[in-house]
Amino acid sequence: MARRATGRPGATGPAGVKGARRPELRLPVLEPYEGGGLEPDGDYDGLEFRDAELTGQDGAGARFMDCALTGCALDETRLRHARFLDSALTGVRGVGTDLSEATLRDVELTDARLGGPQLHGAVLERVVIRGGKIDYLNLRTARLRDVVFEGCVLVEPDFGGARLERVEFVDCALKGVDLHAATLTDVDLRGAASLEISRGFDRLSGAVISTAQLLDLAPVLAMEWGIRVEG
Repeated sequence: MARRATGRPGATGPAGVKGARRPELRLPVLEPYEGGGLEPDGDYDGLEFRDAELTGQDGAGARFMDCALTGCALDETRLRHARFLDSALTGVRGVGTDLSEATLRDVELTDARLGGPQLHGAVLERVVIRGGKIDYLNLRTARLRDVVFEGCVLVEPDFGGARLERVEFVDCALKGVDLHAATLTDVDLRGAASLEISRGFDRLSGAVISTAQLLDLAPVLAMEWGIRVEG
């Protein structure tokens, strides 16, 4: 196996929030990927996909174990039900990547540039999403456990109906977050560089925010709950 999770499971921080466990990847020596294209239900083990043009390809149901995808194009790539295990994705880019109902376990996603990626119904466990920018991330009804968003920009991410447990946002910008019908447990938003919530203020139970964030959100919260504030 390529991973070793860091952080003590269930470790509680100073605010009583249980911290996320991060994967620590130790990839083996990888073989370069020389295939002609992805295949549905394909099995990819110990491979390096470097600058691969995977636009429009169909890898639905494929398994990626101990793999590295670096600088790959994923425009309209179909990866529904795919499994990424003990793998690193670095500098991937694309619009409309379909990862619906996929599984990402012990994965590091670094410096991604993605537009409208579909991860509804996906399962993310021990995942770090670091750097880069993701627009219109669809995580509806997804399950996130031990996930860290770090130093990234998320524009209008949709967590509608999702379940988040031990999820941290560190030095990242959250713009127009949708938490409608989401369930949050030990979600730490204090480290977010900016926090804008469009829907689902009533779902913040189970999350922790800073005093400054509360003050920033106060006008919207007052409007949401019909509170009239007069000087």
